[in-house]
Amino acid sequence: MAIFSVYVVNKAGGLIYQLDSYAPRAEAEKTFSYPLDLLLKLHDERVLVAFGQRDGIRVGHAVLAINGVDVNGKYTADGKEVLEYLGNPANYPVSIRFGRPRLTSNEKLMLASMFHSLFAIGSQLSPEQGSSGIEMLETDTFKLHCFQTLTGIKFVVLADPRQAGIDSLLRKIYEIYSDFALKNPFYSLEMPIRNQRLFLPFMSFFKQEYLGIQSGRRV
Repeated sequence: MAIFSVYVVNKAGGLIYQLDSYAPRAEAEKTFSYPLDLLLKLHDERVLVAFGQRDGIRVGHAVLAINGVDVNGKYTADGKEVLEYLGNPANYPVSIRFGRPRLTSNEKLMLASMFHSLFAIGSQLSPEQGSSGIEMLETDTFKLHCFQTLTGIKFVVLADPRQAGIDSLLRKIYEIYSDFALKNPFYSLEMPIRNQRLFLPFMSFFKQEYLGIQSGRRV
């Protein structure tokens, strides 16, 4: 059981804050010789498979790791540019791990806005007045839980379908955010939290208490 993601969305549908606690799942890994028999392209700062679907590797998959070194965007964790590295025959044979890519910042902004619209539609479709809107959506792999405050801010948690205690978790996140927003003189209400250092107390508490992450490692 796990908490996958947390979103804080303002009353206009803008994304205030977002936190992921999962790693992309590797769907295929293969060792290649030169020349690489896949066509890779850079799209939205990610290296994706554009042509050459085979052996579980699908068009749209992202390069997640090279020779066991994680890839973040278009660079490996040790600073190598992915396409440049894979274009050098001296680096072969090479092991490449593929899987679904993480959402980009722009995609997260778009999804927050879309959920805000769906929430409003759900409230309008209710046969009774005073509908609370969407509180939970369920799929076979995760549940989306939402808590909206009286001021219209939405706290959204994506969790394992078997995860319990989400209602109390949502309210705890609300308490922590409210404490941060009201006591921090450098923060304007409902604005995106761009300076992550200002929100470190929230991140540290939330990761340790609810995600089981200590010193960058899940426990």
